[in-house]
Amino acid sequence: MTEHAWNYPPSSGHLAGADLTGYKVEATDGSIGKVDKHSYEAGDAYLVVDTGMWIFGKEVLLPASTVSRIDLQEEKVYVNRTKEQIRNAPEFHRDQHLRDAGYRQELSTYYDVGGPGDGPVGSHRA
Repeated sequence: MTEHAWNYPPSSGHLAGADLTGYKVEATDGSIGKVDKHSYEAGDAYLVVDTGMWIFGKEVLLPASTVSRIDLQEEKVYVNRTKEQIRNAPEFHRDQHLRDAGYRQELSTYYDVGGPGDGPVGSHRA
């Protein structure tokens, strides 16, 4: 895994220091919940998304590289994954994510992020 997974893409419109807590999260196929927690630190940026009733209150951690666009006016974060991909993601464990490098690697592998040629989960690279 490279640090690429844990940085916002330059094209996302992320502004350092912007508080995304409470922003709605939009998957490629519709709304999936809201941002419960986030980090914007270089090399350690992520979103914790509370999916609410959609998948029975599950929280998931999305590496910052899955963010395709942030709309500060509408208070929405757009991610380049489907609701199904997010629903099937490893569950977020508050006590595990900061100290467990294996968990971070599992997320990077699941979301297929980590370097040039990244694609959505299940994509095939030529």
